[in-house]
Amino acid sequence: MSETESVDLDRLSDEEFRQGFRSWLAANYPRELRQDSHRPFRRLRGDAAVNWLKRVHEAGWRAPAWPREYGGMGLSFRKQLIYHDELEHAGVARIIDLGETQLGPTLILCGSEAQKAHYLPRILACDDVWCQGYSEPNAGSDLASLRTSAVREGDEFIVNGQKIWTTHATDSTHIFALVRTGKFAKKQQGISFLLIDLQAPGISVRPIVNLAGEDEFCEVFFDNVRVPVSQLVGELDQGWSVAKALLGYERIWIGSPALAGKALELANTLVRELALTADAGVMDRLAELTADLHDYRLLYTEICDVVADGDKPGPGVSMLKVYASELLHRLSEFNQEVAAEYGGIVGDARIGATLTDLHWQLMMARPVTIFAGANEIQRDILAKTVLGLPGEPAKA
Repeated sequence: MSETESVDLDRLSDEEFRQGFRSWLAANYPRELRQDSHRPFRRLRGDAAVNWLKRVHEAGWRAPAWPREYGGMGLSFRKQLIYHDELEHAGVARIIDLGETQLGPTLILCGSEAQKAHYLPRILACDDVWCQGYSEPNAGSDLASLRTSAVREGDEFIVNGQKIWTTHATDSTHIFALVRTGKFAKKQQGISFLLIDLQAPGISVRPIVNLAGEDEFCEVFFDNVRVPVSQLVGELDQGWSVAKALLGYERIWIGSPALAGKALELANTLVRELALTADAGVMDRLAELTADLHDYRLLYTEICDVVADGDKPGPGVSMLKVYASELLHRLSEFNQEVAAEYGGIVGDARIGATLTDLHWQLMMARPVTIFAGANEIQRDILAKTVLGLPGEPAKA
């Protein structure tokens, strides 16, 4: 029995829950894996990620948003916010755990009983590690243009095509993918949601090295891959609705101000270490960034409060992703610029008492405006659904 299995954590007061989780993290999270000024955007992947998540699961602190009946913690949204705050407070490196955050909730909402019974325990125990097969060449932000096909033959689908920008596919055992199973006038129709074993014959994975030197993105190729029909989630040709079911909540977690907060902490450290506090230009820019982060935290809290009160996130949640990612851009650029000659170093640089890699941080911040829906697409959503602007230019 796990440490928390017999305890309904959601019945604790917010402060009791906070202190309990904080104490457990302090006692159990490895110090050598913590985020710091050297790696403020640090991620865990591969064996390190799996080993940590297994430890979390065994102690009963896994899957805060999942209902208790499926092995999760069954926390209210407000306690989920506390949970994520404490991960940041403890310096826990980020893990892209798409099995827990995306596939699990999707199966709970749309999966068959057999799929839930088989996959949900395996996700929690890290027996299966999942990646997301959505984007394709020429079908990134315009995801409905995807062309990877799945043609039914008896009790199987035959899958052919390619996915790209598949995060951590080399570390994964399975992929949940959107594939085209039918042709309709509206391109969002005819898309289905499939669960695919990456060890199936005909699948090959090719890593892509990014500007920071990380190979976290991958291409995944499907060549006559046979997938049992039982691995279809939801109805045939209705995968677009399945995939959209959780997007609002994804925007909230992606929109967290935590990364920008760590970048601002580093900015203040650099200004002190480089004795720039008397430089009016530098201090004006730092004050502007500080005010922007303060305002953004208020906006984030306001939207989270609405969700915590029981309302679903509306289209305005797209503001979070746009603002947080672009603020992170500006902060990482500020840090590199004020570091002067240190900002041109690729790799570790010691600036006073601070050891940091500014190039790595800048390069890791660049794609944030692109993934999970490019900011241009988010602005289109805001223009149409929040501001009520027309979707197409007016005809003469």
